[in-house]
Amino acid sequence: MKQAECIFDGPYIVLWLSNVKGRKPCFILGGVIVSIGYIMMVTTRNFAPLLIGRYLLGIGIGAIAITNLVYIGEIASARIRGILLTTLGIFQTIGSIVLFATGPYVSYEWTCYIALIVTVVFTFCILFIPETPIFYALQDNDEELRKVLQDLDRMEDMNELLEAKEELKKRDTKRDWKDLFSIRSNRKALFVVVVINLLQHGSGVLAVLFFSATIFDMAGSSIKSSISMIIIGCFQLSGSSVTPIFIERVGRRVILIISSTICSLSMFILGLYFYLDYNENPVIIHIKWLPLVLLIVFYVAYDSGLGIIPNVIIGEMFTSNVRSKGSTVTMTTSWLFGFAVSTAFGALLEAVGGHVAFWFFSATCAVAALFTIFFIPETKGKTLLEIQKAL
Repeated sequence: MKQAECIFDGPYIVLWLSNVKGRKPCFILGGVIVSIGYIMMVTTRNFAPLLIGRYLLGIGIGAIAITNLVYIGEIASARIRGILLTTLGIFQTIGSIVLFATGPYVSYEWTCYIALIVTVVFTFCILFIPETPIFYALQDNDEELRKVLQDLDRMEDMNELLEAKEELKKRDTKRDWKDLFSIRSNRKALFVVVVINLLQHGSGVLAVLFFSATIFDMAGSSIKSSISMIIIGCFQLSGSSVTPIFIERVGRRVILIISSTICSLSMFILGLYFYLDYNENPVIIHIKWLPLVLLIVFYVAYDSGLGIIPNVIIGEMFTSNVRSKGSTVTMTTSWLFGFAVSTAFGALLEAVGGHVAFWFFSATCAVAALFTIFFIPETKGKTLLEIQKAL
């Protein structure tokens, strides 16, 4: 349900606000909305307020998720932008591990209280971070632009941002939506980021996550489902922790190709396992451990590349005036597709069997690798303006 809420409302909050008031207000508004949602959920037991509170969580989280990508992409210099964008995956995984570790052992109320405290601290801390230099360039505010660049130790980027500002002056800001589709670089950027994010969600990561406890049982494990989720989260963390080390050394493309290929192979072999099991092949008795190993391999590979690099690309590809809009269109489309895949997974298992479902995920990951080879440009070490010129 959270994904559906994020799809239809959350991202669109930032569209007007981010370019008119700034990126920081989007964070603050998202934090306030999430806080109100948790307060409603913890202070009532009536269905309607609970539903509204849950809905507000999705709206706020969607707004924060989009702003995260835009903000980090604009605040960081070219040499560390990829590193900072990939750390999002690390912190998301840490959050999941904390949830898996505390959820089964604390009450519903305390789960909400903990989340509320974290949200309030987050919103308060946002007050002390700088606005992005790109926003000041959009607002033609040279004084604040120079000040924030000095604070960020990025004065060497001043000329580039002034050049970007002059380019934006030539455009009618009321035509931002039209610019997203009419300007060649934006059109190509939209194609690249939408497709790779659709392929990311088509890899079946959410569906496989829902099925993880069953796979642990099939492997003959006596581990509780709550513990198995923590174990999976730890492997996810190990995968996402490696990427920031290598992303500015080997580049986005290499990591994404390797990750997608390994994900494809692991899903293909997992599908083969279920095919043998479906046909009651006796060899299954001797390889009950295989699904568990493949699950671990998939998550490590996914979180090291396919699960994180598409978000990096979102934060790098678009021109300044349409970055929020391009990110919103991309995330809306991909979240909707991921929601559909996750919802249909159970019916797909019953209709055609697990092997067909996992082979579909394998094919999607393979297409992601091929798409990266032929369509995704390398952005390692390039400024946002250089990326636009390359497109």
